[in-house]
Amino acid sequence: MSAEKIFQEMAESMPLSKAVLDLRENVKGYGLIIVDEVNGFATLGAGNLAPQTPNEQVSVMVSETNRLARAFTKQKMPVFAFLDTHDPGKPEPPYPPHCERGTGEEDLVPELKWLENDPQATLVRKDCINGFIGAFQPDGSNSIVDWVKENDVANVLVVGICTDICVMDFVLTLLSARNHGMLPSLKEILVYEKGCSTYDLPRSVVEEIGLPVSASHPQEITHYMGLYFMASRGAQLIESVEI
Repeated sequence: MSAEKIFQEMAESMPLSKAVLDLRENVKGYGLIIVDEVNGFATLGAGNLAPQTPNEQVSVMVSETNRLARAFTKQKMPVFAFLDTHDPGKPEPPYPPHCERGTGEEDLVPELKWLENDPQATLVRKDCINGFIGAFQPDGSNSIVDWVKENDVANVLVVGICTDICVMDFVLTLLSARNHGMLPSLKEILVYEKGCSTYDLPRSVVEEIGLPVSASHPQEITHYMGLYFMASRGAQLIESVEI
């Protein structure tokens, strides 16, 4: 069965409910969280896990993230960005070396580089897939928990890469942390579909380059799966954002 046919059957059997988010009247209480939109994942040819050919899903993610981030910072609303960063020689299984410190892969994509100097933005480097776990500091504090509390964030809008890996792991853990009472002010966790993306590695390419067939990762299907599992755990899916 083709990937296109599988996707069609998934969409029919497991439909997603998506809403429009209108922030034109009031953005108060919202915070934007950006997951790993760094060169090593989203800049063409920038590393082992970066797209090797132009990819529309990734390009749309970056442009939509930039649009939202500029709107949030203009209205003095908080933005939090994770940057996947690994020490050289310490890859994160099961993935090949990526986003190693000092290579430039670990830095924000050019379109978002301006966030480094914006007073509304908090940038945190993490060395693992799950940003919530990666946000723990040596003193036991957690950067994402502190950011939510300090900014009295009631609703977070999440974007980033990869939908079914780092974004999903973070969102699922954040939902659990909220339900457990770790973030008293946090009410809703929203995931913007067009602000997320994942990588494309079809089975035909996997076989051609000699990887195990289990490494196959068709982009459209895995993106959908990530959205489905986040929604099934309580995240709200957003199809468009007016701001």
